[in-house]
Amino acid sequence: MDNINDKIENNLDYSYFINPLSSRRRPALTRELTKLAYLAPKEAISLAEGMPNESTFPFERFDITMKDGSVMSLKGSTLGAALQYIPTQGYPPLLKTLKDFTLKVHNPPNWNRSDVLITNGSQDGLSKALEMCIQEGEPLLVQNPLYAGIEIIISPVKSKLLPVDQDQYGLNPEELRSTLEDWKEKCLQNESYKMPKMIYINPTGSNPTGTSMTLERKRQIYEICCEYNIIILEDDAYYFLHFLDELVPSFLSMDVQGRVLRFDSFSKVLSSGLRLGWVTGPKQLIQAIELHIQSSTLHSSTLSQVITNNLLQSWGFEKLLEHFDTVSAFYRARRDITIEAMEKHLKGLCEWTIPAGGMFVWIKVHGVTDVYDMLMNRGLKKLITFVPGHAFMADPTKACNYIRASYSKCPPKHIDKAIKILGELIREERELLRIKLENCT
Repeated sequence: MDNINDKIENNLDYSYFINPLSSRRRPALTRELTKLAYLAPKEAISLAEGMPNESTFPFERFDITMKDGSVMSLKGSTLGAALQYIPTQGYPPLLKTLKDFTLKVHNPPNWNRSDVLITNGSQDGLSKALEMCIQEGEPLLVQNPLYAGIEIIISPVKSKLLPVDQDQYGLNPEELRSTLEDWKEKCLQNESYKMPKMIYINPTGSNPTGTSMTLERKRQIYEICCEYNIIILEDDAYYFLHFLDELVPSFLSMDVQGRVLRFDSFSKVLSSGLRLGWVTGPKQLIQAIELHIQSSTLHSSTLSQVITNNLLQSWGFEKLLEHFDTVSAFYRARRDITIEAMEKHLKGLCEWTIPAGGMFVWIKVHGVTDVYDMLMNRGLKKLITFVPGHAFMADPTKACNYIRASYSKCPPKHIDKAIKILGELIREERELLRIKLENCT
């Protein structure tokens, strides 16, 4: 990473990124005492915690049967811990496991100034990170198209989305610089305009495009963010669902300045219902998110955390990575089936980039300027469902000729049928548009 910086730096003024509402949060004494209770020696006596007594819970034992036939049992003190309040940062044994895992996979250069926080999936972490930073009317840099979950977070604060176009390798660095320079000019002309403090990036198997960023592209984007003092929200829920020969190093792995908040999730690789993710980044920013959680959910589900920690302890890192490879191979096979069906039924009607990871393929339709009515009316009547591209655009009100197809759940035998019907729909739509145009002339 010597082309980024010759040495580790961490001189950022994080108060610049944390908005007034978030900066006014203060630790709850009861939450801090809960943290101390987990660290206290066994002989310590406490009358401080307002916790219910585990002996009053009606649960005696949880047995979870794995697909390999093994059984994970939660009983005694382990079950008691799984059913109890825990520190906001997370179940301490799982927190340690995730820290070890993050260090092993990413080896962040600023690790001694970083921390980890367990969240209710990565969406929870993203929501609180954006609410920590963005004030009403402030801009947010986003890749375009973007994950729809970001727009629903920032729309209530009327944030201005600054879209940066993607290509087959994800967000384009040249477009990023151009967007920033154009916005900088507007800021100089109008003092009510503010420069963006954050950029949202979904770098691996991006939702909805399926694109994955190269290492060189990540380096270029990181350098630009250093130049313009921007925090990178690295949402990498599909990191281990890549279809490349090897993992591309993360933004976190090159973060010498302490400007990356990385969001990981078990939703795509263990279970979405566990609602378990974690965010890694500078301690000052992690602490601000932790204080927000203290005021809302107190902490993520203890039961989910204990189940996950027991699984990870049983498997170890190597078996966990083997499982990730198995899941990735599963989706890669689904992708190949989908692309084969598209070659058969959509060739000449559409164009697409073969996904490099994740669960989605992004389809550009030729000869149809807006796919919304075609999909949401006639498509539903034919019992097929695709998502119109409008849902993923920075401006969803504009006409859009893109479609997101997800190959994650649909049985392989049904994928070909759905793509075939989509091809028929497109032909019908094009014919209707031709007739309408003739009648107008």
